[in-house]
Amino acid sequence: MSVRNLESLFAPRSVAIVGVSARPGNLGAIVLRNLRQGGFRGPLWLVDRQEGEVDGLRVHAGVAALPEAPELAVVCTPAETVPGLIEALAARGTRAAIVLSAGLRQPGPDGRPLQQAMLDAARPALLRILGPNCIGVLVPRSRLNASFAPGQALPGAIAFVTQSGALATSMLDWSNAHGIGFSHFVSLGDSADVDFGDVLDYLASDGGTRAILMYMESLKHARKFMSAARAAARNKPVIVVKAGRAPEGARAAASHTGAMAGSDAVFDAAVRRAGMLRVGTLEALFDAAATLAHPPIWQGERLVVLTNGGGAGVLAADALALEGGQLATLGDATLQALDAALPANWSHGNPVDIVGDAPVQRYVDALRTLLAAPEVDGILFMHAPTAVVPAAVIAQACLPLLQGAGKAVLACWLGGNTVDAARRLFADAGFPCHGTPEHTVAAWMQLVHYRRNQQALLQLPDADPAELAVDRASAEALVRETLRLGREWLDEADAKEVLQAYGIPTVPTLRVRDAQEALDAAEELGWPVALKVISPQLQHKSDVGGVALGIASGDELRKAMIGMRQRLAVAAPQAHVTGFTVQKMLHRARSRELIAGIQEDAVFGPVLLFGEGGTAVELHHDSTLELPPLNLKLAQDMVARTRVGRTLGGFRGDAGVNQPAVFDALLRLSRLACDISSIAELDVNPLLADGAGVMALDARIRVRPPDADPSARLALRAYPSALEERVAIDGKPLFVRPIRPEDGRRLAAFYARARPADLRLRFFLAWREMPLSELARYCQIDYEREMTFIALDGDGIVGEVRAVCDPDNVQAEFAVQVDSGWQRHGLGRALLEKMLAWLRERGTREATGVCRRENAGMTALAHALQFDVSALDEETVAMRLRLTAG
Repeated sequence: MSVRNLESLFAPRSVAIVGVSARPGNLGAIVLRNLRQGGFRGPLWLVDRQEGEVDGLRVHAGVAALPEAPELAVVCTPAETVPGLIEALAARGTRAAIVLSAGLRQPGPDGRPLQQAMLDAARPALLRILGPNCIGVLVPRSRLNASFAPGQALPGAIAFVTQSGALATSMLDWSNAHGIGFSHFVSLGDSADVDFGDVLDYLASDGGTRAILMYMESLKHARKFMSAARAAARNKPVIVVKAGRAPEGARAAASHTGAMAGSDAVFDAAVRRAGMLRVGTLEALFDAAATLAHPPIWQGERLVVLTNGGGAGVLAADALALEGGQLATLGDATLQALDAALPANWSHGNPVDIVGDAPVQRYVDALRTLLAAPEVDGILFMHAPTAVVPAAVIAQACLPLLQGAGKAVLACWLGGNTVDAARRLFADAGFPCHGTPEHTVAAWMQLVHYRRNQQALLQLPDADPAELAVDRASAEALVRETLRLGREWLDEADAKEVLQAYGIPTVPTLRVRDAQEALDAAEELGWPVALKVISPQLQHKSDVGGVALGIASGDELRKAMIGMRQRLAVAAPQAHVTGFTVQKMLHRARSRELIAGIQEDAVFGPVLLFGEGGTAVELHHDSTLELPPLNLKLAQDMVARTRVGRTLGGFRGDAGVNQPAVFDALLRLSRLACDISSIAELDVNPLLADGAGVMALDARIRVRPPDADPSARLALRAYPSALEERVAIDGKPLFVRPIRPEDGRRLAAFYARARPADLRLRFFLAWREMPLSELARYCQIDYEREMTFIALDGDGIVGEVRAVCDPDNVQAEFAVQVDSGWQRHGLGRALLEKMLAWLRERGTREATGVCRRENAGMTALAHALQFDVSALDEETVAMRLRLTAG
């Protein structure tokens, strides 16, 4: 990821257009017209093969003839000329280029794709490239329209980023017609260099952007995207619509897990984990932006519908139910207050129908009651025009109440011209307005889903992660042996051994070659047993008669084996039978059949699946996905999102299952997915769960050659346990390790215990109580771009050092804090030295920090570690240390 030189792309001081002529329809001439009409204020130069003049401006013959280096170049020439032009621009010192040209995937004269030659030419000078094959970029506040879009963009606070050029032009036209303005309007095209991750990182810190909208068709760098998206989503709403929902990839999968974990569902999981919001249509994209750009005060999901039309209220309630929303149940006190304010024929429930003849005061009284009701979190205010009172009068009377409300309010003004004035009054006051009950409910559910995803970013698990005792070496040996034999699938017995190595209980299973060994195995395990065929060509054995259950005697076992071979000879003559497995039959009353597994997504790497298992697994489609690594809270949420998960606690006299055992199995699968990169697909179905725990009855594992860096395929970098160590400070043992989300309680106690003076030196202010949002930011770190080491004395934190790297990994800003009882003992130095070693290992060039002048301990430590220390102003000093060359 990199934001380097993106300022030159989005706010250039000078622009050159390469490929401008007076020929009709010339692309460069269109860009020139847009730049001039947009009011670009900096120097504007034109370049072509020959000197000339276009629109009163001189055309220079080649980049070398320009009077000085343009900060931004817009390239509009044939594909084969682009690499050479980029090389010439880089040599002149240009920092960014927009390549509108298409066709750069074809090979050039040297055999390299033209796009790669272009990137190779740009890289030495760090010249950033938007495109190729893009429309360009519009930044209204910079008066920049470096595009061939048909018109200008209105100024606004929404950034729109799209991969589709055709969509960019149509969306610009649509937004102008609807009065929607932009801070940035960016067409990425083929994203050879600048991609979604880069633009997200840039826009996340842009003060003029309140919300980021994205239209996506594909994604290349999952970890880069996830790091940027999580950072941006903490600062402002990030809303995405993604094309390509067809599950072609899922249809090619061999296991149930693979078939259920389609790429579109994986993208949903990634959006949820990053705290973004996904919507289904472009219209919904802008609806969400309008709602979230000025986010209302959020209390919860319980919605009340206030309406003067019963039918409209019912439609809203129906839409809410179909979307999985929650109607508030009105309490007795609220109902009594409404009874006192409303006529006898009001609806006496939610929706609150105040009847079609409602005067202004009836609206005001009902609103006042509902705003005061503790059981109501949000209000859907709905009005259908009547002849009783003008809608604008109702709006004027209700707005003072709503503007002081501590709850979310969405408005639905039904009708056209009659309610236009009321709609404008509400919209001008910052209340999102919609024209139908269904549309308004959809907007409410966008808020609900967005808040759920945002809350996931703030979740701090209560309990420490259990120590997962695993035998990674044994599992890896089984995988290596399968690969050595040239096989893609582990047989069932080996697959269960892998699960056992990771602590997931499996039904006792023995591998046999013939009838006699099968009999011996059955006697050892105890009757009744199940018999299953082993064949590398068969993954769904029951489909071809390769499974026999409930075998209770030796005669039944012999007959089952003979019959199985006969059926396979007809149903699967290509299958090579290498043996059988005999396993103990389990009969557990009131157990649930679940499925859990791992699937490798082409973009996001390993993905975890949980849901209802058994033979109807793909019929009911009751499953959910999550990206590893998991913690306990994520595992619990994963289970809660499924229908079967909501039954695990018991119902109708059923005591339920051992839910901690289910969560533990998911955590162990997550660890397995992170540890062994050779696992491409894993299917545990059924995973039997009851009050005693869980048991894997069947398992399939598909493998592939391992990655050189096992962690590289993870979209989210896992907890770096290798960085844990025990140290001695003044002879006292401490445990130093990276921070985890589970450390929220410890970190809060650490800050609460600190002296106000110490907090002021660290944060430049003294917290009374650390806000949850800050604790979440400090504990739920992205190990890809930041690190915090904490020192633990027993269960309590006594010191921390934190560093956040910029997206280019050029500079990292650090901070250190040590408990007052451990100060002046060398702990701060030990922590900072460990952080500096980590930064050097990852190639960060420079460590920087800022502290108050009065913080003599910090400045002394900085001097001791060879930092350059200089005054920033009268109160603060800067600390800077070069870590690597370059």
